[in-house]
Amino acid sequence: MLSTPSKFIRPLVRELHPYVYGEQPKIKGLIKLNTNENPYPPSPKVLAAVKAAVDGRLRLYPNPTAQGLREKLAKLHGCRPDNIIVGNGSDELLALATRAFVEPRPNSKTAKGTVQYFTPSYSLYPVLADIHGAAKNEVPLQPDFSLPGLAELKRGKQWDFDAALTFVTTPNAPSGHGYLTKELEKLCRAQKGVVVLDEAYVDFAEEDALKLALKLPQVLVARTFSKAYSLCFQRVGYFIGHRDLIAALHKIRDSYNVNGLGQVAAVATLGDLPYYRARFKKIIATRAWLGRELTKTGFRVLPSQSNFILARPPRFAASEWQPKLRAGKILVRWFNLPGVKDYLRITVGTAAEAAALVRAVRGILQ
Repeated sequence: MLSTPSKFIRPLVRELHPYVYGEQPKIKGLIKLNTNENPYPPSPKVLAAVKAAVDGRLRLYPNPTAQGLREKLAKLHGCRPDNIIVGNGSDELLALATRAFVEPRPNSKTAKGTVQYFTPSYSLYPVLADIHGAAKNEVPLQPDFSLPGLAELKRGKQWDFDAALTFVTTPNAPSGHGYLTKELEKLCRAQKGVVVLDEAYVDFAEEDALKLALKLPQVLVARTFSKAYSLCFQRVGYFIGHRDLIAALHKIRDSYNVNGLGQVAAVATLGDLPYYRARFKKIIATRAWLGRELTKTGFRVLPSQSNFILARPPRFAASEWQPKLRAGKILVRWFNLPGVKDYLRITVGTAAEAAALVRAVRGILQ
């Protein structure tokens, strides 16, 4: 009798619920406002650098540690290359942090086996904990998506100050709420385990917490070239932090984990930052305009420091609005999760895309 293939799969894996990706359009003409990509293309200098690298080098392995990129990033951030690790997107590094700092199913009182995060936040965090077989500690944000204060966290007794690994998305996703560095520092100083400040959207925010990664030994800051720098296709992200934490992550990363064209593109990106900063300003301006116009139609738009907004629509449930907009060839994101199921998450897009969304909304309401 032939065996059932599923018997070969670990019980933990059989029971996993994978990360749910945003819809990738298969219909021409869809306006894609569901995955928080930068609506503007990479710098012409970046495109030229990548095209120039498509030559005989393709048969060779890339630099195994992305040394040239790490040197450029170190110069930009005022640190040393050994304070930086580059990954196949920041998602790879979030997974490495889980593997490096969290004990799966700890069998002693001294072992730390908890992955902790606020909710709602990046929905990959619980998936990483489940893959690793770690305990999860989910603690709700305030109703307005702000961080609970330290005194409140201590009173509530749900927050674990001994957690092996704590993820904080800042600015928050999916709300776009920005956090002050001083409040993040208080939280980080109170934690006895590693804290990852996930700054995927920080280029659209009023301030960043990078200095905490260079000041506090238990803090890592995650950055990406995807959201702000138009390199989602290349998958390049990085961590900044104490050299000992970075060295531990290097021990367990895959060899040649960052593809060569991605390294070329990221280095070229750092050589043309004014191009990107001008586009950040355009996105922030469009974000403000979109918020005002949607508010006029009856949407409740929350303040945002990211390249997306979270908005509660009028008249119909958010779950009904998503297919209505899709029928008009506009993709937005809806999460069937506590705290956000009444909202739509909408990527800002270009001014023309934002205007098309507002026209579609008015058409639905009429």
